[in-house]
Amino acid sequence: MTTSLRTDWLRRIVAVACFALPALAAAQDRQDPAAIQLAVEQYLKSQTAGLPGAVSINVGAVFPRAVLAPCPALEVFQAPGTRNWGSTMVGVRCSGPATWTLYVAAQVRVTGTYVVTARPVPQGRPLEVSDLTTQQGELTQLPHSILTDLRHAVGKTPSTNLLPGEPLKQEMLKGALAIQQGQTVKVQSAGNGFRVSADGLALNNAQEGQLAQVRTASGQTVSGVARGAGVVEVRF
Repeated sequence: MTTSLRTDWLRRIVAVACFALPALAAAQDRQDPAAIQLAVEQYLKSQTAGLPGAVSINVGAVFPRAVLAPCPALEVFQAPGTRNWGSTMVGVRCSGPATWTLYVAAQVRVTGTYVVTARPVPQGRPLEVSDLTTQQGELTQLPHSILTDLRHAVGKTPSTNLLPGEPLKQEMLKGALAIQQGQTVKVQSAGNGFRVSADGLALNNAQEGQLAQVRTASGQTVSGVARGAGVVEVRF
């Protein structure tokens, strides 16, 4: 390679470096949106681990109004009473060294089985196993009080006449509640090799086997399954 060619290549390399370095420095001076999305996804996975069925989570794009300073420890949160079900909003904030807060939209879908009537059932007659069947579908498109276990419908008395193929909801059947809204309940979390128990406040009524939402002492809302009087089970 001649001297003039080497000189030309060196000039090009220096020019590229001069262009790339400011861009790299700017990228290091701002928060990575992908890290925010990942933090939101991990948070929602932990909050929906106790739901029956297969959970899928889609976190929306992050569009801050201004450039966010990088944060060494992202804190993800939701307002008390927010449902981790269907369309939801999740907050992300940084407490230092920079201070900022933003909200990210997310979609939580839960696909599982739910209970429907297999034939007409008159009002006031206790349900039998032969009266019921199950269907597969997206639970987030159904009322939160939908029944997901046949065992928790058998023996209950419908308050109205039921048509074939009608999804069964908690309020359609008369039976003892395992969880009452506003009640202090015991949240039992179990996973591979561990079991943790803590108190929380029930946010909805639920019979045994139905979905229940609980606000913990830290202000977070978790979802689980009512298991007996005053107990909500959250699986990990």
